[in-house]
Amino acid sequence: MSNKLVLVLNCGSSSLKFAVIDANNGDEVISGLAECFNLPDARIKWKFNEKKESTSLPEYSAHSAAITFIVEEIIKKIDGLESQFIAVGHRIVHGGEKFTESVIIDEAVLEGIEQCSSLAPLHNPAHVLGIKAALKAFPTLTQVAVFDTAYHQTMPAKAFLYALPYNLYKEKGIRRYGMHGTSHLFVTNEAAKALNKPVEETNIISAHLGNGASVTAIKNGQSVDTSMGMTPLAGLVMGTRCGDIDPSIIEHLIEREGYSLKGVMDMLQKQSGLLGISGLSSDFRDIEQNYEKGHEGAILAVDMFAYRLAKYIASYAVPLGRIDAIVFTGGIGENSVRIRTKVLDNLAIFGYQIDADKNKTAILGGAGIITADNSPIAMVIPTNEEWVIAQDSAKLVSA
Repeated sequence: MSNKLVLVLNCGSSSLKFAVIDANNGDEVISGLAECFNLPDARIKWKFNEKKESTSLPEYSAHSAAITFIVEEIIKKIDGLESQFIAVGHRIVHGGEKFTESVIIDEAVLEGIEQCSSLAPLHNPAHVLGIKAALKAFPTLTQVAVFDTAYHQTMPAKAFLYALPYNLYKEKGIRRYGMHGTSHLFVTNEAAKALNKPVEETNIISAHLGNGASVTAIKNGQSVDTSMGMTPLAGLVMGTRCGDIDPSIIEHLIEREGYSLKGVMDMLQKQSGLLGISGLSSDFRDIEQNYEKGHEGAILAVDMFAYRLAKYIASYAVPLGRIDAIVFTGGIGENSVRIRTKVLDNLAIFGYQIDADKNKTAILGGAGIITADNSPIAMVIPTNEEWVIAQDSAKLVSA
């Protein structure tokens, strides 16, 4: 055991991912997922010492009940584990401009996270519920908030502003914030090591691809542009989110097609993306299985996903000037041989050539360069957002 264990909580609207992480080395002591909140089949599953377990939670359980189970039925039943904890680290999607770095949670911080809920309505309210439950479960432990948006606070105004009346930014905070900052930060540091370059001299394009997806231009180790916007809805094609669209579509659907505003926003966030295009699923594994079978919707979904990503990557040559590597990460980025191939094929004008054998081996935790020797570099780096959260939590505790 370590004296630097951090309980990392990632609370969603209907689920809670959790892990106990050694902040020294990133080792995962426990990991798990509680899901189907507010439904009759609420359940939890976890892994400890390579042993997987699962059980149902009381009907209609939510964050508080899940955290109580994690503490009472998992953590406290492992001899000596709780005494090793130094903090609880919370992944927070949106910190607006209020939070430019990780902070210890107090009443003012909690209020600030609540105030940012309008910027991430599917995420921040759930984070607040998780924080309150964790404060009750661990009243003496330091609680730390680590913000997805913080890493992108280095973007220049020309990248983060929208071409709207300037007072909307100054008075209302309407601007591009970006997400997945902990992931982009982690792979930047790992890419610098792989490239044998100082982080502050490293230029990469980081593609975090999962149910939520974003791509970031990183110059001299800092974010200078990113695909997500004021909220996580903008940018790439995602599992159920549309990514970039003409904003007039919203007016058209409401004024001419009889949709309500709520109906349109639910559609854009929960019924679009891979699910909407394919008509099958938001899970990329299902999409790829049907792609193999020749399903037209699945083929279109894969092609659109890869095309949109390649266009973004190409555009980030502008702020970077020099691209040391393209990095694929996240569930799809780490495991979809097909997506990586299609994206790099779309970028052939830049000289990218896939090495099929290297690409096929870089799955299921595999990492490394996937391009040919005479090609610009593209690589796969498995992300570890939990370790970033644990490290930040440990630093604040020691400080």
